[in-house]
Amino acid sequence: MLESMTGYGSAELISSGIRVLVELRSVNNRFAEISVKLPRQLLSYELEVRELIRTNFQRGKISAFVQLQLEEAEQLPLTVNKAKVCGYKKLLDHVRQEAGIEAPVTLDHLLRFSEIFESDTSILERPDEIWPIARQTLLEAIDSLKKMRSKEGEELAGDFTQRIAEIEETLRVIREIASDNLESIRKRLSSKITAIAGRDVEYSRDRLEMELVMAADRLDITEECIRFNSHNKFFIEELNNSAAGSGRKLNFLLQEQLREANTIASKSQNADISQKVVHIKEELEKVREQLQNIE
Repeated sequence: MLESMTGYGSAELISSGIRVLVELRSVNNRFAEISVKLPRQLLSYELEVRELIRTNFQRGKISAFVQLQLEEAEQLPLTVNKAKVCGYKKLLDHVRQEAGIEAPVTLDHLLRFSEIFESDTSILERPDEIWPIARQTLLEAIDSLKKMRSKEGEELAGDFTQRIAEIEETLRVIREIASDNLESIRKRLSSKITAIAGRDVEYSRDRLEMELVMAADRLDITEECIRFNSHNKFFIEELNNSAAGSGRKLNFLLQEQLREANTIASKSQNADISQKVVHIKEELEKVREQLQNIE
């Protein structure tokens, strides 16, 4: 099925006291353009992150954001820095003596210095232990993004199918008009030949009949309608193709459809057919706009 280039995917994983959050945002783009924002602990893994994303998406502008946080339970345990406690205690005693204050230094005084407490964040300084967790979270975010892009692609495929069906019906009407149109043109040309034959003008009847056949052939749009129907058939088949990269193929088929529509309009020389072709081109233009968002 089709896959849209627009989507959002996220994932969160908590392991070994670390909370990893990954967000992926995707918008349409002609090629695959990937931007990555990583915490400093994972900067050395940027190439791996890009490669994981690139192997899953062929087109689209994808932005990846990775965040690291210590799990709340890991942030609560604190340790006391004995060296800082002793240092602040000596400093306060010195201040007390210099100021001539007899009151001793108390615990309340020391608690005013938050630096005496430390939390153990050493795990955040071990990228080799963080990366497996971050990689798993990234893969889950990629899967989430792919599901959203596929869901939107299904919606677009349904819209394409309806528009192609409308185009097919309009082509059927055009063929009916064209069959009557060709006969009326033949009658008109025949009447002109008869009128010429009634005058004292020398002419080659064989040559006139040949010109009649050639004129009728130039106005015949049967071949263009057949090719148009063939393009429509391949378009629907590609909508159901599970392979990636359908957007480029569908764009090519759309160009061929537009070419056939223009040829039909130029050859028909019939106002009703021209009007129907305008409707077809309007539908194709709507398809073209939506195709810009297909991978």
